[in-house]
Amino acid sequence: MAAVLPSSSLAPVAAGYSFSNPRSSVRFSQFKGLKIQSTRSSISTNSSSKIVPRGGRIVCESQNTAVEVAAVNDKTWKSLVVESDLPVLVEFWAPWCGPCRMIHPVVDELAKEYGDKLKCYKLNTDESPSIATQFGIRSIPTVMIFKNGEKKDAVIGAVPKSTLTTCIEKFV
Repeated sequence: MAAVLPSSSLAPVAAGYSFSNPRSSVRFSQFKGLKIQSTRSSISTNSSSKIVPRGGRIVCESQNTAVEVAAVNDKTWKSLVVESDLPVLVEFWAPWCGPCRMIHPVVDELAKEYGDKLKCYKLNTDESPSIATQFGIRSIPTVMIFKNGEKKDAVIGAVPKSTLTTCIEKFV
């Protein structure tokens, strides 16, 4: 699990900042939200201790720029998906699934782009296994499109944004 670090201990990464150590050198272009956290070693001798800088770690801080797609579960399924006036995209996922984490930003982008024409939700299959079973989910991530409460299409796996866009365009 990643450690949470206070922002005060981090230095912002500016455009063109370079980070190097004896083995490698990395030059960053403009990346917002990346910060360098200094790594220091404490060396203790008989009479005093010294703090010696030892390079740094790159830490990414959230900028609150991503759209957070709402969760749907057993209790909210009917009201949010089945009774929706708009087409609905549902991403079936689980926290331990690597490909699911790869497709999350794509679903976030689609939610932003189709905001007034399509509703987007994420369903954690570990927390709502009955809905996953009802729709025959055997692999995740699976993205399904629902319209008028009925399943219209499904895409299995971490696919490119263009694949999902093609699927969505058939129903909006």
